[in-house]
Amino acid sequence: MELFWLLLTVILFAIGLIGTVLPVFPGTIIILAGALLHRLMLGPERSIGWRTIAILLLLTLATYALDFLSGYFGARFFGATRWGMFGAMLGALLGLFFGIVGLFIGPVIGAVLGEFIAGKRMIDAGRAGWGSLLGNLGAVIGKLLFALAMIAIFFLTVPAPF
Repeated sequence: MELFWLLLTVILFAIGLIGTVLPVFPGTIIILAGALLHRLMLGPERSIGWRTIAILLLLTLATYALDFLSGYFGARFFGATRWGMFGAMLGALLGLFFGIVGLFIGPVIGAVLGEFIAGKRMIDAGRAGWGSLLGNLGAVIGKLLFALAMIAIFFLTVPAPF
């Protein structure tokens, strides 16, 4: 039975990894759920401890903070005004309702519109949008690294099944 729960956990980890790259599933939440399921089904002596679960929870929260703030800081790095950065954050929030495309395009449109409201030229607004897009792409890479770290932490702390 222990092998069954480990296999189910690995399947959840794989789905979670896919979800970190393609935001169809909440990737790191699924990875955390897999670790929690393993703990609940096998108990403390054959699974991970609560300290490990707390670390995985903190990493999960960090990925969501990274996802939300990446467009903001990307736009800021490329010279966006407060309006552009606010637009990038608002676009990221509204983009959540429009699936994969919205997650990438929302912050870009928000940053560009924010720069237009601030009275910036098209070239400056475009730079802010470009920065927002690059920030979001960086967030995808960062989330993937966080997800891989979560999986590594799980396998380094869980006792061997045999």
